Amino acid sequence: MTAPDLTDTPLGELLDLSGQAAVVTGGARGLGKGIGRRLAEAGATVYLADVDGAAAEEAAASLSGRVHSVEFDATDHQAHEALADRVSNEQGSLDIWVNNAGIYPFTPFTEMTAEDWHKVTALNLDGVFYGSRAAATRMVDQGRGVIVNMSSTAGYGAEGGNIAHYTATKHAVRGLTKSLAFELGPHGVRAIAIAPTLIETPGTVSQKADISQGMGVDDAHEAVGRQIPLRRIGVPDDVARVVLFAVSGLAGFVSGDCVLVDGGLRSR
Repeated sequence: MTAPDLTDTPLGELLDLSGQAAVVTGGARGLGKGIGRRLAEAGATVYLADVDGAAAEEAAASLSGRVHSVEFDATDHQAHEALADRVSNEQGSLDIWVNNAGIYPFTPFTEMTAEDWHKVTALNLDGVFYGSRAAATRMVDQGRGVIVNMSSTAGYGAEGGNIAHYTATKHAVRGLTKSLAFELGPHGVRAIAIAPTLIETPGTVSQKADISQGMGVDDAHEAVGRQIPLRRIGVPDDVARVVLFAVSGLAGFVSGDCVLVDGGLRSR
């Protein structure tokens, strides 16, 4: 396959997602909503898919551009297939799929039940597999597309206690992404993982006590902010801008990599 030479393409065109259709799972709030906002701003038609349908509808209504909401269970493989079909039929293509939905409950490993383990892996890993497969089958047929999988700095090492299940899934997402890039690349499909550090979202704020306990600190947000060379934790748009880069023409020769969004934390 001969790659298009984008050398003379104006920067604005490289960032322009007009005519492209994007799905963002876990899109009702936090990272998902932030990602959806930037993709829509770049011209994409965005589907915010979330198990909380009312929150997804509210998020879609609050964003500018062509944004739809979908009530969606990311642990259900049939839901992924149905959503991929819907987007393809309504928009004529499926160009971007962001596997963002995930959970991070806190359970000491010696107290972790099989149910605890499978609840996390069902969403954080199986859900990424289901979404990637649903997207890939359509993208291969059309000869183009980008799959973005949300990993974490916890996908590089143990970031705290009581999240062994979460940490395992985020390592696995990096491996899955590499395999997708290798297998789908000849069909014009790219796969990229994104690895944020602690990001200030409604979820991390509501779970600050659990995160702090797992890290053994009084205030996790403050403690992580001190460790990060840029001396702050992230906000959703820090991640959303990197996702926009990853799916745009700017990253046309980037695939299989995991992009750290951590303010330099892993450089320490």
